[in-house]
Amino acid sequence: MGAQPVHHGDGGLPPLPRTQNAVATALPPADRMEFYREMGEADETELLGVLRRWWLRARLYADPLPDDVRTDIEAGTAPGRPADAALRQAAADRETSTGER
Repeated sequence: MGAQPVHHGDGGLPPLPRTQNAVATALPPADRMEFYREMGEADETELLGVLRRWWLRARLYADPLPDDVRTDIEAGTAPGRPADAALRQAAADRETSTGER
């Protein structure tokens, strides 16, 4: 059976807007300064990636995983493929299937 979507009405996490202020508020104080530093140093091509990464981290803090799992995710050593690798593969697969038609 597949994973079920989480809805706020069924006791799931409330939505966290993907805004700088919402993310900063959701982070522990120790991480908030690092978030602001990274946002301040990011150029226009990096801003969305920085915000997205910290938004995901804020969601992890709101729905804690076991410490070892959270550490692996933050370090990029958790099992599975990174989303960007999966998206690159999907794009390559589309190009291949389009070229064969």
